[in-house]
Amino acid sequence: MESLPLFHRLTGQAVLVLGDGEAAAAKARLLSEAGAVVVHAAGPGVRLAFVALEDGAEAVAARLREQGLLVNVVDRPELCDFTVPAIVDRTPVLVAIGTGGASASLSKALKERLELWLPATLGGLAHAIRQARAAVGAVHGTVPARRDFWTRALAPGGRLDPLVPQPDPLAAITEALSGAGGAEDRLDEIRIGSEGADALTLRELRLMAQADLVVHQAGVPADILALVRRDAARQMGDAAPDGQSGRVLLIRMGG
Repeated sequence: MESLPLFHRLTGQAVLVLGDGEAAAAKARLLSEAGAVVVHAAGPGVRLAFVALEDGAEAVAARLREQGLLVNVVDRPELCDFTVPAIVDRTPVLVAIGTGGASASLSKALKERLELWLPATLGGLAHAIRQARAAVGAVHGTVPARRDFWTRALAPGGRLDPLVPQPDPLAAITEALSGAGGAEDRLDEIRIGSEGADALTLRELRLMAQADLVVHQAGVPADILALVRRDAARQMGDAAPDGQSGRVLLIRMGG
């Protein structure tokens, strides 16, 4: 990655916007929608700055940076400490699309496509999942069991498939719970051929995203392991440990 995407809570926080015209106004609107307090002079507590100036932007940005602020200069990615992505808003679900300043048009095109794909009910589904945590915990008492429930419910074709409109997501969660059992114990295997990550199937990628434990041979490439769910346990080996519960994935070389 060339940069690290972060979601910054701005509610009640002062953010500096310098400049006149539509570019500055657009940044001010965006910041206000995120709950920030837009100010027009640096002061105590101001940590972020947006500079939308036709002349002198480089010098202004340097001066603000010396004061400890992180700076975004509109349409000047080479002067930016951070960039603002294109945003698909399904609050509390946010999808941010960035190109590292390479092409705002590409970000916009991807945003427009995702706006069509992501249902308007997606935010409601997220709220319902948050609200249902206690109910799900009462049925599934362990972390692997809860993870397995949500993985199955949110999978393509599952009862809570996020790409399918959910007019009553709480009812859908209740329905999914009514047929839920314990966490699924299963062992799957993936073999990596000469084409590496390019040859992985959708099923194999899904298994990598669902695994609780990944056991891999020493020669498995790093770009393959990078596709495994970040919080999955990992160890080198050729077989699953005895008595291991949950979803175990073996990754071997040789397709």
